[in-house]
Amino acid sequence: MPLTQNASLVLGSSSRWRRELLERLQLPYQCYSPDIDETPRANESPKALVHRLALSKANAVAPHFPNHYIIGSDQVALFEGDILGKPHTQERACANLARFSGQRVTFLTGLALLDTQRQRHYTHIEPFDVVFRPLTTREIERYVALEQPLDSAGSFRMEGLGITLFEALEGRDPNALIGLPLIALCSMLRQVGMDPLDG
Repeated sequence: MPLTQNASLVLGSSSRWRRELLERLQLPYQCYSPDIDETPRANESPKALVHRLALSKANAVAPHFPNHYIIGSDQVALFEGDILGKPHTQERACANLARFSGQRVTFLTGLALLDTQRQRHYTHIEPFDVVFRPLTTREIERYVALEQPLDSAGSFRMEGLGITLFEALEGRDPNALIGLPLIALCSMLRQVGMDPLDG
């Protein structure tokens, strides 16, 4: 779906993966990349973190779009009590995947829909679990070299070669793992009268 300047829906993200997911709904939209500090606060829980960041992204975009519905989303991976964001380096990505080998990792994706005209917002947190199969060092290094998942929470991309790393996926909406929980988003859009099937 080409971006439309007159669209009333705005995706507050620079992620092409989120854009590709949103395009499945066949609604016209615009993109605007928010600039926020994603650093966790002291003693902030993972749920509180993704809720705050998703809403912060939408709010950061709001001044530019005063009569729009703005989507914000953010994701973290949780493993053994640690909050894992984007690895940013090949070494960290390899280290993460070595830790995950044969283990379960929980992902939390925060979603916010901000109605800038009525100053209302809707939020949701979508959990999703990934069970990794046992991985060899060679497999991990080969995967990271091929896919370069340095900007992905969890150090993999499910929509690409990352699917080869898994034993099982468990959750309501696999789109959440890519970065945008479409089932929850569709529910929010229906609440504001923007049903993709109401043509």
